[in-house]
Amino acid sequence: MRVSTLAVAAAVASIVSPTGTSAFVQRRPNPSILRQRHAAPLSMVSTESTSSSSSAAAEEELQHHVEVEAVMSGTVLEDGPVMDFGSLKASSRAEVALSTAREQYLANREAATAAGDHTVTSNLMGINEEVVETVGHELGTYCTAQEVQDCAAWLRNGKPQQTTNTAEQWNEETLLEKAYVESGEVTEAFAKTFYLATSLLPTAARRAIWAVYVWCRRTDEIVDAPRAEGDTDMLIDLAAWEHRLHQLWDPAQGNQVVDVLDLPLLDVHLTYPDLDIQPFLDMIRGMLMDIDGLDNIGQERYQTFDELHLYCYRVAGTVGLMSMPIFKTAPGFTELQAKEPALSLGVAFQLTNILRDVGEDAEKRGRVYLPQEDLERFGVTEQQLFEKRVDDNYIRLMKFEIDRARMYYERALRGVPMLSDESRLPVQSSLDCYGKILQKIEENGYDSLNQRAYVSKWEKLAEIPFSWYRTLEIAKVVPLPFDNNKPKSTIQ
Repeated sequence: MRVSTLAVAAAVASIVSPTGTSAFVQRRPNPSILRQRHAAPLSMVSTESTSSSSSAAAEEELQHHVEVEAVMSGTVLEDGPVMDFGSLKASSRAEVALSTAREQYLANREAATAAGDHTVTSNLMGINEEVVETVGHELGTYCTAQEVQDCAAWLRNGKPQQTTNTAEQWNEETLLEKAYVESGEVTEAFAKTFYLATSLLPTAARRAIWAVYVWCRRTDEIVDAPRAEGDTDMLIDLAAWEHRLHQLWDPAQGNQVVDVLDLPLLDVHLTYPDLDIQPFLDMIRGMLMDIDGLDNIGQERYQTFDELHLYCYRVAGTVGLMSMPIFKTAPGFTELQAKEPALSLGVAFQLTNILRDVGEDAEKRGRVYLPQEDLERFGVTEQQLFEKRVDDNYIRLMKFEIDRARMYYERALRGVPMLSDESRLPVQSSLDCYGKILQKIEENGYDSLNQRAYVSKWEKLAEIPFSWYRTLEIAKVVPLPFDNNKPKSTIQ
């Protein structure tokens, strides 16, 4: 459940406390309060008063105006947590463990090279038997290691047109095309709602999003692969995976690739130079938070929502940051403006996953993602979750959590008009289809312990025309009749 089906974008900037530790929660003023305090137009604010009190009042009004504009432009949230999307390092046990594993991995590589071992494994990291079974066939079997490297060199050279060896050009283009096709197959197999949304994008953007998703899927599988208890190879594998990412990203390291499924990501990185490596690194840290049984590296419980919020960013909001340069923004908007509401959508999706899978996570993984402070507040015990007992307390808890998730969906809605024309419908349809899961939980009597809320493919397809209408300007004036009756969050 870690890799969200779609998180449209995330986070404005990292927020660091004066002590140097990450302060990933900060409260923002409510816009309705701001509007009341900013009732007078800015032009009415006198900055020429000779009295100190008038000057102070003018400065305060100006500050209120700046805050209002920041809220309305989307560069900050109107209330609630604002995330630090920079990785929490140094103080984290997981970060220390990953650093140690990285040193061991590099030492192993150096020793193997010194011994003359230049073997290149033919296995695709993160593509295990479960992935192959889910997709329905073996992946990456259509090329040699040398052909992969030749294709990577062709990409690094800007995909030059061949004038003397058209067969070679055809081979490289075909190899890249096959890698993209398989990326789409993996995406469709594991993230059906996400795949449906990408089908509404132009071809280039659709393929780029598939490439990003496959990297996320592989990262998830490296952590989830079946291993013996106490097996620390997973950390070595994750360190190797991060090292590969740096090699692919960094021109100084040659923009290197290892296997054929690296090729689409290299192509995306070179095509979209504004695509930052940081959210990819942050996702790896999110996976570390989900590790079980390795010296308390993972985080099996979340005491507060603030702690869960960081997890939601790392495993879902990061996907949005990866997607933003591909989605692009509409004229008059910047990525800075679009990222903050998109952050809310990433959080909304991951909270939806958590609420849908409460029973499954408890039964199969022994995990409880719901904040402990919320369980205590509503009188719900972990034992009750493991025994799958739904009572009035659990129903009240679920109502509260659904209300919180809807708050993030509502915040995210303002970001849709900020996106480029071709990206609005995919994002809106994802928002609408995924939001329906919350409705399904309600229809199931709030029982997410024994029932899994599910939205069928036909329900998703039927929603697309309505999603399309919601992206139009007229929808602001003439909304769909049933939209007025949709449940709204009571959290302000």
